Amino acid sequence: MSNPLRDQPVDAEVVDSDLVYEGRVWDVRSDTVAYGETTIVRQYVEHPGAAAVVAIDDDQRVLLIQQYRHPIRHRDWEIPAGLLDVAGESPLETAQRELAEEVDLRAEDWSELVSIFTTPGGNDEVVHLFLARGLSALEVAHPREDEEADIRLEWVALEDAVTAVLDGRMRNGILAVGLLAAAERLRRASRS
Repeated sequence: MSNPLRDQPVDAEVVDSDLVYEGRVWDVRSDTVAYGETTIVRQYVEHPGAAAVVAIDDDQRVLLIQQYRHPIRHRDWEIPAGLLDVAGESPLETAQRELAEEVDLRAEDWSELVSIFTTPGGNDEVVHLFLARGLSALEVAHPREDEEADIRLEWVALEDAVTAVLDGRMRNGILAVGLLAAAERLRRASRS
């Protein structure tokens, strides 16, 4: 293959767009799109996007959080993450803010891992994942409420967390992609 594999943007003409539902975090839209020789109607969740952090300490342990997620009726394992909902804030700045707000940590070293479309057939969310190293505790803890009030924090060997994903014991998509990308990035770095 001469060209690298790459998702291809398409500038399909949106003939009509209706706001079906306006929510606190995201909205639902119904778009009529001219696509090829036809017109199609698609409903989707309009999402501001998010940033997520794979925080790994010097002992190759990853910080996981567990909190209640109502749509799936589970307390699933996740990585720190949050919405791109502050005007002018870059995805990296959002990741840094979320690491501080959710788990009271800061990191000296940051690197981009990957960006993913979470559910391209149902929403336009893009999540930017970062690897954070050189971790240290903040002096002041952030207050937490709602689902974050009883958040559980656990440091887990990266290899054990990857095994849990591959065994199907942890199914959060952002967590899975983040752990697998970080493990591969670290594996490649150790070979060079």
